[in-house]
Amino acid sequence: MNLGKAFKITAVCIISGLGGFLLVCSCLFLYLSPKLPSIDELKDTRWQIPLRVTSRDLKIISEFGEKKRSPIDFDEIPTLMIDAILAAEDDSFFDHNGIVISGLMRGVVQLATEGRIRSGGSTITMQVARNFFLSKRQEFTRKFNEILLTFRIEKALTKQEILSLYVNKIFLGNRAYGFAAASHVYYGKPLSELTLAQIAMVAGLPKAPSSYNPLANPERATIRRNWILGRMYNLDKITEVAYRAAVVEVDNASLHRSQSELDAAYAAEMVRQQVIAKFGLKAYTEGYTAITTIDSSVQASAVSAVQSGISAYDKRHGYRGAERKNIDPTIWEETLQKTPTIGPLQPAIISFVHDDRLILLKKNGESAILNWADGLDTLRLFKTVNVQSPLIDSAASIFETGDLIRIEEHENGRVTLSQIPLIQSAMVALDPFSGAIRALVGGFDYRQSTFNRVTQASRQPGSNFKPFIYTTALKNGFTTASIINDAPVVFEDAKLEDTWRPENDGGKFYGPTRLREALYRSRNLVSIRLLRRIGVDRTLESLQSFGFNTSDMPSDLSVALGSHAMRPIDIATGYAMFANDGFRVNSHILDRVIDRNGNVIFQAQPELACNPCVPKNIRGDQLPQTANNPSKDSVEQQLEQLFSDIEQNSLAEGDKYSWEKVKQSLILEPTAVSTPAERVIDQQTAFLMDSMLKDVILRGTGRKAKTLNRSDIAGKTGTTNGPRDAWFSGYSPDLVATAWVGFDDNSVLGRNEYGGSAALPIWIQFMGEALSEKPIMVKRQPNGIVMVKIDAETGKRVPPNQQGIYEFFKSENVPAAPDDENSTTESEQQPLPDDLF
Repeated sequence: MNLGKAFKITAVCIISGLGGFLLVCSCLFLYLSPKLPSIDELKDTRWQIPLRVTSRDLKIISEFGEKKRSPIDFDEIPTLMIDAILAAEDDSFFDHNGIVISGLMRGVVQLATEGRIRSGGSTITMQVARNFFLSKRQEFTRKFNEILLTFRIEKALTKQEILSLYVNKIFLGNRAYGFAAASHVYYGKPLSELTLAQIAMVAGLPKAPSSYNPLANPERATIRRNWILGRMYNLDKITEVAYRAAVVEVDNASLHRSQSELDAAYAAEMVRQQVIAKFGLKAYTEGYTAITTIDSSVQASAVSAVQSGISAYDKRHGYRGAERKNIDPTIWEETLQKTPTIGPLQPAIISFVHDDRLILLKKNGESAILNWADGLDTLRLFKTVNVQSPLIDSAASIFETGDLIRIEEHENGRVTLSQIPLIQSAMVALDPFSGAIRALVGGFDYRQSTFNRVTQASRQPGSNFKPFIYTTALKNGFTTASIINDAPVVFEDAKLEDTWRPENDGGKFYGPTRLREALYRSRNLVSIRLLRRIGVDRTLESLQSFGFNTSDMPSDLSVALGSHAMRPIDIATGYAMFANDGFRVNSHILDRVIDRNGNVIFQAQPELACNPCVPKNIRGDQLPQTANNPSKDSVEQQLEQLFSDIEQNSLAEGDKYSWEKVKQSLILEPTAVSTPAERVIDQQTAFLMDSMLKDVILRGTGRKAKTLNRSDIAGKTGTTNGPRDAWFSGYSPDLVATAWVGFDDNSVLGRNEYGGSAALPIWIQFMGEALSEKPIMVKRQPNGIVMVKIDAETGKRVPPNQQGIYEFFKSENVPAAPDDENSTTESEQQPLPDDLF
């Protein structure tokens, strides 16, 4: 066979093969093309965006959703990030028309011969086609569909639009979708703040996001990172100096589960449940923003106060020892990384023990010294809740190398010894005007326990409940000067199932006592006798009108001492009546829900303690009105600075995509007239109760709160038998707050642990910070209230020239003047049981 004939045969074969290939491709095109999805879907992509929960001032509290994503536009992608992605995936992206023939043929051959594609052959456009429209099965028809879609995408979209889709869509491990989300998940910061080495690390994730990410396989991920850095250097995207510095940089990736600017996990979980109940599971993916009533600064104060109060209690009762002992030095660093920080308590391992100090290895790999004067000199060991050991004489007597302990780091670099507390606490603070929850702390730390003690724990309030009994008395003819005998009494009451011998704290009794003094000194027998005089049924009816659920309350005199278990949120809501002059408001935490386009899809409509009601803006400031209609311009002006602050300080990169529309939704014309709450305590009774509760702080069981130097605060302590529960509930005209301390298993708190020693310090620290910029407000004495001089022992009115004290009375209940013996009050006219006086 001559050469010419061979050439002709070869040419015929090639042409026939090529023709056959083109025929097959044409047939496949005609068959598959009509079945391909529309590229228009890419132009209106609805990203699956998690539910975001924020404070009322729009600080991010938490995100909920399987996919963590923060969509960004092309011009928000750092140039180095683009260079790294293209170096890793498709360096000719801006030059080709969607496919690279050499890579494509290599992939086809591998698929045909080995049944799978081992090396990369897909361009970024092809990956976009696959990720949006196709399955991950490696088969020929899917690859052909991928090519057809790639051509369509390249024709319909710009290169910038294609790259934006890729950057926002791709899965990068640990529930992160898109490079902006991965930046937060692995490094806790936006793309714009990543180092060159971190950018290369993130750019290397698409190859094997689950198995080769820097958390799952740091060694393999670093190799991939350095390869990408080399590619960037060879493509002249970075300098040699930058390259050499980046390849030796130690990677510090760690898992950052959510973008949080505020510690309010208990509140976030409450809101999550409410949003899912209203909108279903789609709320996890539709990009909803749930704006809570939580005030970020007030919440931060509450968290700090609860953690400080619990730690103080824990230190009073002694050190329980190391959390773990005898840890092998080869796993110290691994152990510390796996041990979570709880509240402010960081794990540390003792690396060396001296008699007067400890050398520690901290979680960040640094060393620290715990000196004798930083808590070791006052350290006692826990024996029982009431007994501690003598002071330790040396650190070596109780600590060993390899012990895992807890420490607190202070601003000056000082380290102090601590431990994870066994006791728990809860705090909730409300706006008494609307019932909006401004702060909520359900425990020491959500990572330690997800049980929300504000809303899920029912505990006996003890004397914290007495103000509601006294309010009922004042509504039914008693006065602040009514005399009740504080004396022993035994009740044979079948409803109490046994003979009941209630006592005062300390076991002492003080004889005839005015109601005001009985409340601020928390006299138990006076409360019981008072309830018996009012009547249990009448009292329960009154309590129901206050908003309490009385269906499970005992119908006996133990109600006077707070024997019925209640939630802290219910107690705080009840105290709001004393702060707002007698209106019943309902507590709520979800203010509004906004969709991804800024449309308000839910708006709370709370009843307000007002008459008439004046609209307020998002900050809670009273808005100016014009003929019953507030000015929208004035609202916009007041919000302008708020939004400026948010955009400059609070938004992570990639979060600005919807904030313009969110802002528009917040600038709503407020309702001119809000629904007023029901008044359940008349103004005169509310004033008298406020006066009596102020005396609790001025001269009663809450005297420690005088350190706040405010004349507009009031409240009441509470302690239950054991003692097992410690409470303080109190308020100012701006804020009402309840603090509770106790063990989840209802264990005894120990001697000298009362409402005034365990719960009140938490309330004091919190209110001191929360009210620091609030002016003192003096309540106006309402019409129908008069002040007269009375005898402190008898409660009877005395002439001006005699010694006595001044007391407030309702005008219809003023004691008879000394020269008018025929004038008596309603309560004096009623026959009273012999043992009351």
